[in-house]
Amino acid sequence: MRPLPSTPRSGFPPPAPAAPPLRLLIADDNPVVRAGLTALLSDGVRTTVVAQAGDGREAYEAALRHRPDVILLDVRMPGVDGISALPHLARLAPVMMLTYSHETETVREALRLGAGGYLVHGEFTAEELVRAVRDVREGRPQLTPGATRALLTALRSDASAHADSNSLDAAVDFTPSGLSQVQSPVGQSFRSRFRLSTREAEIMDLIASGMTNQQIAAACFISEKTVKNHINRIFAKLHSTTRSQATAKWLGVA
Repeated sequence: MRPLPSTPRSGFPPPAPAAPPLRLLIADDNPVVRAGLTALLSDGVRTTVVAQAGDGREAYEAALRHRPDVILLDVRMPGVDGISALPHLARLAPVMMLTYSHETETVREALRLGAGGYLVHGEFTAEELVRAVRDVREGRPQLTPGATRALLTALRSDASAHADSNSLDAAVDFTPSGLSQVQSPVGQSFRSRFRLSTREAEIMDLIASGMTNQQIAAACFISEKTVKNHINRIFAKLHSTTRSQATAKWLGVA
């Protein structure tokens, strides 16, 4: 009698080995928050916490020792705070801000200094946090609604200041010939002529900030296909064919 084969002949390849869990470093001065996040994220399958820190200096030293895949970083901590430590930590691993702070300047500065995401406590579920950690590791930015609103506020403030500066320059010449060159009535936004919807204006602000379609989709919680549809309509209304042309018109420099 022939012996049974030792390996199956089904033709299917063996299952791929499971990916190792993402290794996380949590930096927060509140030990209760650290303990809660560690319990939540140390499932040993998708994510695991390899180190904790109570301030920015401890976070940097722990990152050098443990080389985590992602760093979760609070903003306000004694000693070296999160914003001060951020550019140093971002050179070692992707950093996601995980904090109660959602002030406009704080969000803008964190993103400028290299944060790959900004999550405000109370605006995400446990599952969304795990997914956000993996997305940031893969270079996909994640923002909760509070951070997105802060970013949009900053962009609009910058654009408004730019528009006010242009208006002041145009108003310096009070001669009849100079006044005749003013195309729009005083007090009317130069953007109103484009007739963008509220959502289109938000997306145009993000385009002007340099965000990619993928980043805009993450910031607005919509698909990239929806972003592309909005951009097509925006370009039509701004009579533009490129992002640079649209940005120049939107900021009033074209």
